[in-house]
Amino acid sequence: MTGIPGTIDAIRDRLAPLEPQDVHIVDESARHAGHAGARSGGGHYLLTVVSHKFMGQSALARHRMVYGLLREMLHGDIHALSVKAYTPEEI
Repeated sequence: MTGIPGTIDAIRDRLAPLEPQDVHIVDESARHAGHAGARSGGGHYLLTVVSHKFMGQSALARHRMVYGLLREMLHGDIHALSVKAYTPEEI
């Protein structure tokens, strides 16, 4: 089982305002088969994003930026999302 087809591309598209240097997305939906969120079709994803726009921002602020851009996808296409957000200097 994987998440909804096209979700990874949609996540990348929605993160464009961050002008990311790198985006890495892992679909872990198959590991959650039988989970309530999996039954509704929402996927489980691990997201690592690197952006200069995170400079000077706390971890909480970075996550809010990412979740804000993905808001419309949450609890639909995305059931669970783990975010790691870095500046280029932190990599």
